[in-house]
Amino acid sequence: MKPILTRRNFIQKAAQLTGSGYTAMTALNLIPASPAKALSLEGHGQGKRIIILGAGMAGLAAAYELGKLGYQCTVLEARERAGGRVWTVRRGTKEKELDGPEQTCQFDEGQYFNGGAMRIPHHHQSVIRYCRELGVPLENFNNTNEGAYYYCEGGKGELANKRIRQRELHNDMRGYTTELLAKAMDGQALDLPLTKEDRDKIIEYLIAEGGLNANKLYKGGSRRGYLTPPGAYEQSGKMADAPALLSLVQAGYADPYFYNVAEYTYEQQNTMLMISGGTDRLTDAFVKRIGKKIVYGAAVKEIRKGENGARVVYTDTKSGTEKELLGDFCICTIPLPVLSTIENDFSSNVQRAIDLIPYNNTCKIGLQFKRRFWEEDDSIFGGMSRTNLDITQIVYPCADYLTPKGILIGCYNYGSSAERVGNLSLGDREKLALEQGGKIHPQYRQEFEKAFSLAWQKIPYSLGGWALYSPEARQRYYPALLQPEGTIYFAGEHTSYLTAWIAGAFESALRTVESIHQRAQKQALN
Repeated sequence: MKPILTRRNFIQKAAQLTGSGYTAMTALNLIPASPAKALSLEGHGQGKRIIILGAGMAGLAAAYELGKLGYQCTVLEARERAGGRVWTVRRGTKEKELDGPEQTCQFDEGQYFNGGAMRIPHHHQSVIRYCRELGVPLENFNNTNEGAYYYCEGGKGELANKRIRQRELHNDMRGYTTELLAKAMDGQALDLPLTKEDRDKIIEYLIAEGGLNANKLYKGGSRRGYLTPPGAYEQSGKMADAPALLSLVQAGYADPYFYNVAEYTYEQQNTMLMISGGTDRLTDAFVKRIGKKIVYGAAVKEIRKGENGARVVYTDTKSGTEKELLGDFCICTIPLPVLSTIENDFSSNVQRAIDLIPYNNTCKIGLQFKRRFWEEDDSIFGGMSRTNLDITQIVYPCADYLTPKGILIGCYNYGSSAERVGNLSLGDREKLALEQGGKIHPQYRQEFEKAFSLAWQKIPYSLGGWALYSPEARQRYYPALLQPEGTIYFAGEHTSYLTAWIAGAFESALRTVESIHQRAQKQALN
């Protein structure tokens, strides 16, 4: 007897494919949506001092909005750059993981990849609004590409260890499943109160949807592509034969790695957007407006709450000296794995949330190639190829088409795969990305030039990709992060239902700014 697909199983499978269970939980109405809204607040901050811990997206947005309201903000950032997990890797970028040597990016000038956030859903209005307000241009992010590949290793039969186009699998599985359903409709096997006219309409729909022939059978067709494409003269096009359903199953293409879940989820439906020239352009736009308020190289050591304010002790990483900062309020946007290492006097509820909410492991490896062979040889423009190997995904650039060189994200993975890859040396990560990616693109070896890899669970001051809530953790620990600890407030993607998205950081910041401002206005009246 096959196991029943429970809600828990479904959420786990969705998280395996997309890196987050958020979209599945939203679809099942287990958590509410988190709508964006613009702040419209009256009153003035009267110069009250706000300490903001972290110059990621939440910290930058909070400082920007509070500055408009007349608050005096100081942003403490442990790194020598702003943006946090919104980070674009370019020539000269430096990074040293916890247990590894320092890397310096050697990509050609003008080449880059987004090591952190890279795409924006069209309905994340808080992000789009800030891009509009700050003059940051957007363009399309091609999240899905039917011309990209799937590659399954370890299967059986004629398709074993062979790459196939995504359109082939999608149309074949759609065709065979609609054929099975049409046969069930014909045999009245479905326990539905349908008239003959109802059944005829549904069967007609299934024929159109699945590309079935007059006998309600799936035999392939032009949707899945051609062996020889149609053209001029007498070149009518030669279609490829569709493999049998059993061949697809035996080869592994019915396994969870190749479910089409990501494309169906609300957060990844087209149209998706990206920031022109790299996601760090949004960071730059914020820094341009609030830059003097940011103190770089300020590693927070101690956070203390008080009745009339907050006290933060930090280390100047350049000089090694300790410094203290006092404020009327404090906004802490530090990721929870990092926050767990900082001395504090938080309540037990908050401390449990900090200690028990896990973060997802995730790796990205950028690979620079001499030529854009995926465009020239394979006609792939944007999108992603997916595999059951440790690299999980290859992400193709969605800009600068037809230019001589380009960078692929040759590995974008999560969870246990990211743990395995992250535990490799930099050289072995590069070797793995080339070896596994070469099974999809044999051009890798000949065209490869340079690499830069990131394991976010080993990046100082991040220690993970994003908060990974289970339904139980969301119910048990999340509420504590929404309440202030005296004069200390929490913000960041981990304090939203939009974990792993820039919008989660922005909307948590807006919520926090509104709460502090309302409290400050009440104090001013007393």
